[in-house]
Amino acid sequence: MSGPLRNPAFARLWVAGLFAETAEWMLQVALPVFVYQATGSAASTALTMVAGVVPMVLLSPLSGFAADRFDRRVLLVAVCFAQAVVSLPLLSGDGALVYVVMAAQSALASLFEPTRNALVPALVGPEHVTAANGLMGMNSSVARLGGSAAGGAVLGFAGLGWVVAGYLVLLLLAGVLLLPRFAVLARPAVEARPARFAALRSPALRVTAVTTLLMSVAQGMFLVLFVVFVTGPLGGGEAEVGLLRGVQAVGGFAAGVAIATVARRTGPGHLLGWGCVVLGVISLAIWNGPAVTTVLAVYAGLFAVVGAPGVAIGSGQMSVLQREVGADRLGRVSSTFFALMAACQVLGILVAGALADHVGLTHLLDAQAALYVAAGIIALLGLRRRVATVEECRASTPPATST
Repeated sequence: MSGPLRNPAFARLWVAGLFAETAEWMLQVALPVFVYQATGSAASTALTMVAGVVPMVLLSPLSGFAADRFDRRVLLVAVCFAQAVVSLPLLSGDGALVYVVMAAQSALASLFEPTRNALVPALVGPEHVTAANGLMGMNSSVARLGGSAAGGAVLGFAGLGWVVAGYLVLLLLAGVLLLPRFAVLARPAVEARPARFAALRSPALRVTAVTTLLMSVAQGMFLVLFVVFVTGPLGGGEAEVGLLRGVQAVGGFAAGVAIATVARRTGPGHLLGWGCVVLGVISLAIWNGPAVTTVLAVYAGLFAVVGAPGVAIGSGQMSVLQREVGADRLGRVSSTFFALMAACQVLGILVAGALADHVGLTHLLDAQAALYVAAGIIALLGLRRRVATVEECRASTPPATST
């Protein structure tokens, strides 16, 4: 795990990302709960979730352009401080401002992710890209577990004002960590492929886009059907829903460590493809498990394991983009993929919501798992020889210099 972390600039980016993602999860969990408590309306709660997705889709072209046009470190610092500023109206306790703040946070987050991911290859070099993405995936798992728990607990015991206070502290810490200038490679590893392979003219990116579409629809279906599954066939309640969502971070942490160490040379196509297949197979076992047992401990174990292929998927997908896309286009391509993921998740949510009352729950859940398996097979077949290897990237990259 020490490879990329030997680079002080990446280490600062890594820790800053942990703080920023933890802060984001605190707010994402706390605000919908706050709205539901204030209004008692499921529709109002859903509106807060929509407000957190739509800006990301609509602003992806502008976000990608900014990530490629301006100093990426400066952009990340600006986003952290801007997110802190736009959250201040929440301190007034006015519930009507929640929707505005969620939309503003989403708009700024749409700039943070592609900018950070476009910066990684320039900091660590081609031989450490997969390991670095594994570390980022581990961060996401820890942030989801810690931020979600903190957001709900602080809201319940101290109120929204203290959630915002914690959010501000974490964002300011992230921004401060990113203030020192970075020493980067003169020419990032992602330029190992010719410029003509940028965007979807690259066969590898076309395959990855199809895989992303399928698995994002599946993830959107999961967001709706998971709650129905836990409260229905498993006979659980709110506590069980929170537990089974949270334990996924355990597998994600383990997978992040593995990808950053023993599996750091694994091809991104294999990570993406096998991650989807394994996730689909485990999901099938979970969804059909109530026919055998409804013991909560069994499902806690299975959901803990599910986090591992999830991190493998994210690491593989991002490594494909970083190796296939020129440095001058990586921000735009990354933001386009994030927008595709968000839009397809919304589609999956709508499909699951529309069919849940007309199709058997188990059939819908099996279809959701099958989408993951199909996505994985497409990735395994389509990315076998299409992604630049570490050796190819290293051979095409000039020696590193500092700026």
